[in-house]
Amino acid sequence: MGTPAQLLERALALAQACERPDLRRRLLQARARSADPRVRVLVVGEPKQGKSSLVNGLVGAPVCPVADDVATVVPTLVRAGAAPRASLVLATGPGGSGGDSPDDDGPTERVPVPVDQVAARVTGEGTDRLVQAEVELPRRLLDGLELVDTAGVGGVGAQRALRTVDLLPTADAVLVVSDASQEFTAPEMAFLEQAAALCPTVVCVLTKTDACPHWREVAELDRGHLARRGLEVPLFAVSAALAQLAVQHRDRELHEESGIGALVTHLRREVVDRAEVLGRRALVHDLGAVTEHLSLAVRTELAGLEDPAARDALVRGLEEARTAADDLRRRSSRWQQVLTDGVTDLVADIDFDLRDRSRVVVREAEEAIDAQDPGPMWPELSEWLDRRIAAAVADSYVWAEQRSEWLAQRVIEQFARDGGGAVPALTVGAAGDALAGLVDLPAVDDGAMTLRERTLIGLRGSYTGVLMTGLVTSLAGMAIINPVSVVAGVLLGRKAYRDDQQQRLQRRRSEAKAVVRRHLDEVVFQVAKHLKDRLRTVSRTLRDLITDTAEEMSRSLADAVAAAQRATREATAERDSRIRSLRQRRDQLDRLAADVRALGRDAVAAP
Repeated sequence: MGTPAQLLERALALAQACERPDLRRRLLQARARSADPRVRVLVVGEPKQGKSSLVNGLVGAPVCPVADDVATVVPTLVRAGAAPRASLVLATGPGGSGGDSPDDDGPTERVPVPVDQVAARVTGEGTDRLVQAEVELPRRLLDGLELVDTAGVGGVGAQRALRTVDLLPTADAVLVVSDASQEFTAPEMAFLEQAAALCPTVVCVLTKTDACPHWREVAELDRGHLARRGLEVPLFAVSAALAQLAVQHRDRELHEESGIGALVTHLRREVVDRAEVLGRRALVHDLGAVTEHLSLAVRTELAGLEDPAARDALVRGLEEARTAADDLRRRSSRWQQVLTDGVTDLVADIDFDLRDRSRVVVREAEEAIDAQDPGPMWPELSEWLDRRIAAAVADSYVWAEQRSEWLAQRVIEQFARDGGGAVPALTVGAAGDALAGLVDLPAVDDGAMTLRERTLIGLRGSYTGVLMTGLVTSLAGMAIINPVSVVAGVLLGRKAYRDDQQQRLQRRRSEAKAVVRRHLDEVVFQVAKHLKDRLRTVSRTLRDLITDTAEEMSRSLADAVAAAQRATREATAERDSRIRSLRQRRDQLDRLAADVRALGRDAVAAP
């Protein structure tokens, strides 16, 4: 049968011999995908939960920053390499930072750095242009696997939240990290549901078990939360500190006690091996489709040469099929109408969904502002608002992503009903720099007043009271400043101070509400732009994919018609030679098709 690489080379040679550059291009793309079999595993979670320590423990090297006073702000990508080396990816385009996504398409440059300096370089000064850090290590774990340590997804605002969520569909697996000091929080459960909706494999990792004696009880509580939400997600309890000690002392028992070994085994069996099977199935799909296209012209010409009586009927049937394929490719077919209408409806739904979620957040924020003085509570309120916006944005993104996948499936099914063939798998990467222009939530007046300001407000109110009361009491022969006027001045001054306080409180509340509304408008504007751009990317990718498939069908049928017509003009002597050549090529294609089917059976039989 041969290896997948050998089957690819045989198919490329046959596509070259049959003069089909379009099919050869498709095979070259399949070879490029097969040449990079690595699967991506994102390590995500709220800040200070032990994500970077987990990555360091998995690879046995301090490549990610770990400290109480630092947090991951850009991704660190760790992959296999022949020798330890590292580089920093810096944005070189206008605007400085290229974003937090490892898949940004903006102009960048790579600056080599020593591996032991990566952690310090990604947390010190000069990180405004830093896109990501890349590390290569000769580790057996990393064969076919790359780990991405991401920024925290909790309490960092909508900008980083959407950038992290945007990476989920591009990942083969996600490790959701939470420490063992407490059970899952509501934001963590919400993110788990989002990750499960966007990524095929999700794993929960309970870290810092060495520092939390009650981690087993916490693990059981977490499993209960997952079961109640209907999430079939495995949970592993690990200690990165024990894993690093095991590496230093080469202690196998300590390594197993750390829990890292069980996690590595799960990643190898359920992620790397499964990705290899899925990749092989995609390769079988491409090889099978190309073999069918190549066989069509060969079999048609051979049938015309071997059976001249059936040649005219064969040509007529092929002409009708080619006309139908040309109509499918050129005219506004139903699949195109489904795609156009679906994109239009989805754009409108995205706008409505975002605005509906933003109105809910605005109402909740205004209720919180009316319930207290927003001035002194603004830092806490801002942090709550960031988390609330981030959750709403992520939910909207998940909904839009699921709707996009549903639309793509509808279009592909309609294309098949229109007479089109099987379409290769749709692959859309991360959208890149999300929310680049989003500004931070501005501050509001905290309401703090100095003693001088309070005194002046009280004096302004008391002056009127002293003067008016003094004038009235002067009619009774008393001085303007007397005990009665002083008491009245104190009372009126106190009232003036309270009225001023109430007015200032109302102004702060109005200012805080206006700030929240403006910030939500900005978020909705930026997120809507990002989601629409991603939808347009899906639409263009799907359109090009189906169009290329229709082009291949049309080209194959046109070649078959030309081959059948050429068979009618072949002289007798040339016909025998041509028949032998075509039979040889047909046999080659048949053997290739049989080997592809055998490879497909192996891929289907694999777990």
